[in-house]
Amino acid sequence: MTDTSVIEAPRSQWRDIWDQFRTHKGAMLGLIVVGMLLTFVIIGPLFWRAEPILVDPDAAKMILGRNKPPTWDHPFGTDQVARDIMARLMLGGKVSLAVGFVAMAVAIFVGTLIGVLAGYFRRLDGPLMRLTDLFLSLPLLPLLLVLVFLYGQAMRNAFGINLGTFFIIVIGIGLTSWMQVARIVRGQVLALKEQEFVLAARSIGTGSTNIILRHVLPNVVSPVMIAATLGIANAIITESVLSFLGQGFQPDFPTWGSMLNYAYNNQTYPIQMIWPGVAISLTVLSVNYIGDGLRDALDPRIRGR
Repeated sequence: MTDTSVIEAPRSQWRDIWDQFRTHKGAMLGLIVVGMLLTFVIIGPLFWRAEPILVDPDAAKMILGRNKPPTWDHPFGTDQVARDIMARLMLGGKVSLAVGFVAMAVAIFVGTLIGVLAGYFRRLDGPLMRLTDLFLSLPLLPLLLVLVFLYGQAMRNAFGINLGTFFIIVIGIGLTSWMQVARIVRGQVLALKEQEFVLAARSIGTGSTNIILRHVLPNVVSPVMIAATLGIANAIITESVLSFLGQGFQPDFPTWGSMLNYAYNNQTYPIQMIWPGVAISLTVLSVNYIGDGLRDALDPRIRGR
């Protein structure tokens, strides 16, 4: 009787990445918190039907209902014109997270494009990196304020007040946040283009476009994903700062930043500032922990250790 050995199926790389990621307690906690926040802002409005924007036209009811502390009817209380704060947090979170994700996508696209071109084509390296250094030397918040001041009204006239504000903020944040991504991608491409598989593809006549798309880009996904998680947090903070300074969304349209601005102008009830502040802090902290977990999970030197 002969022994037969059982051959295990090869493990997928994504399975190894997930196994390493879930050993990072902070990253798993951050993933749970982000999941809860997404559930709160996306599914919550389906069950909590309070009006987040419109003001009750009945002046007597508005006066009686404004600046209420947390109750069963209003778990987070009401604001100065009797609007439900929890409903405003849900809508504001949806907008703030949308700004974070879309602005991150713009920054990642621009940064990856410039980083790949600078790293792969030597003649473009100098001009593109000097352009990157120029943007890095600019004070980003004043530059954003100038962009919003110059083009904000034109965007609002073209797309409406809220949608136009969304576009100008997303484009402004995206176009002023790509530099770190470009530098990271450029460094990766400089190392990758001297690897044997790239040299082999070039030796058989493969065009530069095919080499970049099939061999270079798949190998820079890891640092880009890590930069993307950090970019979401930075975009949310930047939008909050713009709204807090009164240059973002209108105070009557809730985002977490505009709610902070609205509560700051109504300092008699400081508890109204706590809820959006906690939401921003939890989101940014959780996304940063997820980025740390992805960095460890996507690093083959750490994975499996």
